[in-house]
Amino acid sequence: MSPEAVISLIQQALETLVLVSAPPLLTALVVGLLVSVFQAATQINEMTLSFIPKLLAVFVALVLAGSWMLSTMVDFTQRLYGAIPQLAS
Repeated sequence: MSPEAVISLIQQALETLVLVSAPPLLTALVVGLLVSVFQAATQINEMTLSFIPKLLAVFVALVLAGSWMLSTMVDFTQRLYGAIPQLAS
């Protein structure tokens, strides 16, 4: 297995990782920002106020984007298993 093949495989894995983790992370980021602006405007400093909306929003994002995330991971895994004979030689 050549170093170029390893680097290419790692690059594909990292790209898939970023794509799959983006929907819940970006959702948590946006909801956290909105909640912090709300807390700053109203001067309410309750910790659960920032946690519960983010938890619910990430759950909704996972429900909405879950099938796409799963199909992306399955596609990468199938491509990886399909490339084993070429990578082993």
